[in-house]
Amino acid sequence: MKTTMKILEQHEIQPYEVALVYWENEEINYTVGEGHSKLRHGVFLFNEELDYEQVILEKFAFSNALSLSVKLAIWEVTLDSFVESIQSIPEMLKSGQRVKLSRADVMQKIGELFSLRHCINLSSDLLITPDFYWDREDLELLYDKTCQFLNINRRVKVVNEKLQHCTELTDLMRNHLSEKHSLRLEWMIVVLITIEVMFELARVIF
Repeated sequence: MKTTMKILEQHEIQPYEVALVYWENEEINYTVGEGHSKLRHGVFLFNEELDYEQVILEKFAFSNALSLSVKLAIWEVTLDSFVESIQSIPEMLKSGQRVKLSRADVMQKIGELFSLRHCINLSSDLLITPDFYWDREDLELLYDKTCQFLNINRRVKVVNEKLQHCTELTDLMRNHLSEKHSLRLEWMIVVLITIEVMFELARVIF
């Protein structure tokens, strides 16, 4: 595994932080015995009578769910960092303070949020069972049981609720800045009209 990792590291694109990779991991023990392969009391049990190819497929089903949990955990950390970066804004709006974010900053926040939402809901297998398991019901059962053990569905629901709240907040920020921009434009128009009236009065009088 370490040899494979060293080979893959040479081709990484935008890798995660090393500390995050070591911190966000999942480990589950396994044993070999009699009976059907299953996840019991937090331990993988593999049927000792299965042939090598079937064992490999079952290990893949288990590890597929584990990797999905790790991927979700990293996105959870990313979302928590995003929430922390905007957590002071509601209080600032509540107290009438000036939001210290430019229009470009707000658009960047919106982009980060939609990128994370896309990763979780569209470009991953968090919401649906992968096509690989459609004609492999026994493997699908192992995959689903592992996902259930790792609370993946519940965690995805919590993440999406946080994403929805953050979306509402960024929309509020964008609307707030848009109103300020519109007000500034209105005042500029008023000033220009006033100057034009003054020039007309000066022309008439003098």
